[in-house]
Amino acid sequence: MRRLRIGLVFDLAEKHRPQPGEPRDKAAELDSPETVQALQETITSLGHEVLPIGDGQDLLKFLTGGESVDLVFNIAEGLHGRSRESQVPALLELLNIPYTGADPLTLALCLDKAMFKRVLKAEGILTPEFREVLSITDAESLEFPLPAFVKPAAEGSGKGIKADCRVDNLEALRRVTLRVGTTYGWPVIVEEFLPGMELTVGIVGNDDARAIGIMQIEFLPGSGGIYSYQTKKQYLKLVDYHVPPRLSAKILKETEAAALQTYQLTGCRDFGRVDFRLDRQGRPSVLEINPLAGLNPISSDLVILSKAVGLNYKTLIGNILSAALTRTGLRNL
Repeated sequence: MRRLRIGLVFDLAEKHRPQPGEPRDKAAELDSPETVQALQETITSLGHEVLPIGDGQDLLKFLTGGESVDLVFNIAEGLHGRSRESQVPALLELLNIPYTGADPLTLALCLDKAMFKRVLKAEGILTPEFREVLSITDAESLEFPLPAFVKPAAEGSGKGIKADCRVDNLEALRRVTLRVGTTYGWPVIVEEFLPGMELTVGIVGNDDARAIGIMQIEFLPGSGGIYSYQTKKQYLKLVDYHVPPRLSAKILKETEAAALQTYQLTGCRDFGRVDFRLDRQGRPSVLEINPLAGLNPISSDLVILSKAVGLNYKTLIGNILSAALTRTGLRNL
């Protein structure tokens, strides 16, 4: 295979720091220069030319300026709307430029937690019961079985999640739902809170998709028992990770199977991560899927999990890139 010209597209958190009145986790899903540098150096070490382009608007200027690439390595989250993660892939599809990761439909579906859960339910995949709260009026009269968990309908990386998002009484349920909705926008997802162990499964590949491992997330004192924005920021002191989890072989097998089924069902490509909690019967229940999983070389869950099973950062990125090159036919050039 010849040396490819690969564009790197990303949204930098430092360009979108919170302004007065904005939540401090405004840029929680966006990337650091550390991540961009690590990807650039790693892809270069795999034998390709890397062009760090920038965000979606930078990509548009790059392409309309007459520049070209063989492939885009996309980690751009986008900034506005529930389909924001689809913006860069949609532009690339319009121009018939190959790229890594999921397509616009999958990214939009998986970011919209209510739509995602409806698809799971239609296919018989276990996921917590939920309600989509559409407005202030809905929140003020909200009733839902307790305990419950409240979260924004289209965010990730712990954005909008605080310790009090786990609610045990009706007053707290309505208050937290109102706060989340007015801060991060409507709708808001209220779902059944599951009491069991939290797990995440890393996946790489396409038709040959495989789980690279399962990681248990053990919450330490001070974490509030949830994977909040604050817990993720301070994971070194608030979380312990266990690979493999302290579970029976039967539950691990069921978790892996559900992760792969969810990955294939939603049309994920090249890589992703599926999050679970065990329900009251000890069954793995899908919380969310991330088809654009974080790739920070130190702190991202997929990277931590990969290292725990013996895959270093270069190998992980190489596997993701290899999957994309095979899928797009670029491997044969």
